[in-house]
Amino acid sequence: MNHTMRKQVKKAVILLFWLAVWQIAAVCIDNRILLVGPVQVFHAFIKQAIQPDFMLIIFHSFARIGLGFFLAFFAGLVLGTVSYRFGIVEEILSPAVQAVKSIPVASFVVLLLIWFGSRRLSFFISFLIVFPNVYVNMIAGLKSADAKLLEMAKIFGIGRIKCFFYIYRPAFMPYLKSCLKISLGMSWKSGVAAEVIGLPSVSLGERLYLSKIYLDTAGLFAWTFTIILVSFLFEKAVLWLIEVFAEWKPYPNASMGRYDVQRDRTKGEIMCAGLAEGGTETDAVRMQNIYKSYAELPVLQGYSMSMRKGQRYLLMAPSGSGKTTLLRILTGLENADRGEIGGMTEHVGMVFQEDRLCEEYDAVCNIMLGMNGHIQRGTETGRQRDMVWREASRILPEECLTKPVSELSGGMRRRVALLRAVLSFSDLLILDEPFAGLDEENRLRCANYLLENQRGRTMLITTHREDDVELLKGIRLDNDFRLES
Repeated sequence: MNHTMRKQVKKAVILLFWLAVWQIAAVCIDNRILLVGPVQVFHAFIKQAIQPDFMLIIFHSFARIGLGFFLAFFAGLVLGTVSYRFGIVEEILSPAVQAVKSIPVASFVVLLLIWFGSRRLSFFISFLIVFPNVYVNMIAGLKSADAKLLEMAKIFGIGRIKCFFYIYRPAFMPYLKSCLKISLGMSWKSGVAAEVIGLPSVSLGERLYLSKIYLDTAGLFAWTFTIILVSFLFEKAVLWLIEVFAEWKPYPNASMGRYDVQRDRTKGEIMCAGLAEGGTETDAVRMQNIYKSYAELPVLQGYSMSMRKGQRYLLMAPSGSGKTTLLRILTGLENADRGEIGGMTEHVGMVFQEDRLCEEYDAVCNIMLGMNGHIQRGTETGRQRDMVWREASRILPEECLTKPVSELSGGMRRRVALLRAVLSFSDLLILDEPFAGLDEENRLRCANYLLENQRGRTMLITTHREDDVELLKGIRLDNDFRLES
């Protein structure tokens, strides 16, 4: 007997124990008004279940309570997203949401009975119980999204829909699942309680009330069991759908935007439009007198440099000298205190100091996220995936390409980040220590891959290793970020 089966047997034994205790207590009390046993409750349930209106009663209650739940759920998702996007909306809604959370349900019941009558009472109560939980957790989940991944999305031009799906969704799903486990049960408990008070015809609440009027304890237990069963099935169905959505990991379609894509006839099917050998049409990138300080501590002090199109530049400087800060200013992730930047393209591929990968998705998916406008027009997603697979297998083992990147080694993750940058639709490649964490064999392989796939783009590479200048056949920039003579 395996561990799972032992747990199931243990649960069954515990359940039978409490059913036995219940039955013994009913026999000892011997009063069907005060307490009935599970046998009597089972008979009452079967008697109710064979009645022609049994399913109709469940349907009517389900329609009211379920509709309230789903409307609250989607309203919480939408308004939570809007409030996250626009802080003023969150400020405006905050008092109303706090009021809904604080006001006792009994007060709402009285007001809603006066305003809308008894038929819609369970709908509104279910809505008011669920909405604040979903709304608050949605905002918290969106705010927990990794800021470094959002910077990556900005650099690679990942659209809002893809950004929401591939970056925000993994962040808010744990919050959403947690709040639903509480809200689903609460919606049914509060909804049926509202039916008991409002007594809409053909409802579970009405049947509970009638059982109390006629001192039908067995019927009361049977209808209670029915409510628990329906609530349990509803909860399992909703959580299953949420889990399916959370586990759904499709490959992104590489959008075209306003750019054309050509076919590389010498190396395969992937090629950046307008980036064939011979250079881009963009001007040289220039930085003049860049100053940057943090808390009055100077990091960059009047640094200047110029990069010609289609060349490779290697920035050599010790840690803490401001290399990463310079790259962040160059890409617009930070603003310089003063200075000028000219000739900067909006199409940049970048390897960050950290890998900045979407952990839940595999290597191919992460690479495709950076390939906006970089796949042949009309190519279906499955074929796009195969193209990227063939390209990625040049520097990565094939067996790791379909694993979530969270399961890959540091060196493999670094190569995924490098592939995402190199295969991006970009005029400028900025690579912050791209070979960090790689052994010598893979370092050489990645360097060769980088050289083979420059395709006329300008490259700015930071490194600590002197031999990288020779390896990449680049132009060295000294500690002052000026061209060496």
